[in-house]
Amino acid sequence: MNIAGRLLKNLYLRANKTQLKEMESFKKFIPWIILGVLVLWGISKYNGIAGKDQEVKKAWGDVESDYQRRSDLIPNLVSTVKGYANFEQETLTKVIEARASATQMKIDPTNLTPEKLAQFQQAQTGLSSAIGRLLVVSENYPELKANQNFLDLQAQLEGTENRISVSRKRFNEAVQGFNTAIVGFPGNLVAKIGGFTEKGFFKAAEGADKAPEVKF
Repeated sequence: MNIAGRLLKNLYLRANKTQLKEMESFKKFIPWIILGVLVLWGISKYNGIAGKDQEVKKAWGDVESDYQRRSDLIPNLVSTVKGYANFEQETLTKVIEARASATQMKIDPTNLTPEKLAQFQQAQTGLSSAIGRLLVVSENYPELKANQNFLDLQAQLEGTENRISVSRKRFNEAVQGFNTAIVGFPGNLVAKIGGFTEKGFFKAAEGADKAPEVKF
């Protein structure tokens, strides 16, 4: 082999050795690269779940606001009805008691468990039933039915029930998105690390999927 050939061979061998050394050095970083990718993925997944959690909390705030709006209408309704002689006191008492029960039932938005939500819904359903009974009884009082303040309150109640229905629907949709994100693998692992747990729904079977009917 001539000098030029040997020189090329040496250069080739050196180049191969250099590449091998670079590959060996790169292999040392592979575990760290994989770990970095997993960490970034975990952060992204966590942020996604946290974002859905915030959507649920916002939707719950709207639900509470609409229920509070209904609760605020009741004292004026009761006051108006009281002005009519011989109105069934038992009916008024049940409305007042149901309102008190519903008002006392508060839920921490960070703890929207199925059990807590069922209790909240039960209290609100009791109030809906009491209001419905009051409106039915009012049919026996023509003068009351003609009272403008009473008519205005009825209209406001009807509008509020519709708003409640919409806010409950949106809440259920937000909860569904959140629960779906934390149930499947590998989201359930991230959820467990982040302390996220399944949230409760309003039960459509109990009438939560539509506004209670308010007949005037």
